[in-house]
Amino acid sequence: MNPKIKKEALDFFKILEKNNDRDWFNEHKSEFKKIEKDVKAFYNSVLTALNEHDEIDKLKMFRIYRDVRFSKNKLPYKTHFGGSFHRTKPKLRGGYYLHIQPNDESFIATGFWEPAPADLLRIRKEFEMDATEIRAILKNEKFKSVWGGFVGDEVKTAPKGFSKDHKSIDLIKKKQYIFVKKYTDSQVLSDAFFDDVNQSFKGIRPYFNYMSDVLTTNLNGESLI
Repeated sequence: MNPKIKKEALDFFKILEKNNDRDWFNEHKSEFKKIEKDVKAFYNSVLTALNEHDEIDKLKMFRIYRDVRFSKNKLPYKTHFGGSFHRTKPKLRGGYYLHIQPNDESFIATGFWEPAPADLLRIRKEFEMDATEIRAILKNEKFKSVWGGFVGDEVKTAPKGFSKDHKSIDLIKKKQYIFVKKYTDSQVLSDAFFDDVNQSFKGIRPYFNYMSDVLTTNLNGESLI
C-alpha cells in the first residue's frame, strides 16, 4: 500500500491560515507535531523511491517557522510543508522539491532555482552554441505531458555578452531553469499521489542527464570533475 498524505494535514493548515498566531499554534502544537511526523514519513518514502532510480544524498524538510526579520508579512507560521531532495554532487546536478499546501496549492518542482553565476553562464553558453538537444527534450511529447515547459524568472532582453537577436534567446535570457507540476487537494489525498510524484520525478531524468553533462564539462566537452 502506498504512503499517503492524510486529510488532517491539509485541514490543519486551513485552520492555521485563520489563526496564524503564536497563542493558537502553541495550544495545538502537539497536534501539529503528530501531523508533521506523518508527513515526514511520506517525504522519507519519496526519498527511498527516488534512490531506486537516482542518487539523492540529502532530504531537507523546511521548518514551519517563518523568518519575518526582512519580510513585510509578519505572520509567524508557514501554511504548507516543503522539502527538497538534493542529488549527489558534483556529478549529478539539479534538485527535486515537494510542496504540500491546501486549497489546491500543492506542487512538485525540479531543475535549477538559483544557479551559481558560473553555472548560469555555462548553461547560457551551451544554448548559445547549440540548443538542439535541449529543444528535443522540451519538445518530447511524453516529457511535455508531465512537465510542460520552463517556468521561472528571466531578463527582459538579453544577458550581458549575449545578442538579443540570437535564435535561442528565449532560452538564454532565463535566470531559472525549472519545471513545476501542480496538484489539487483531492489528488494529494488520493492513493495515486505517491506514485505520481515518484514517476513524475523519474520522468525529468532526460533533462537532468543533459544538464549534468553540460555542467560537468567545458564548451569543448572536457570533464571538469
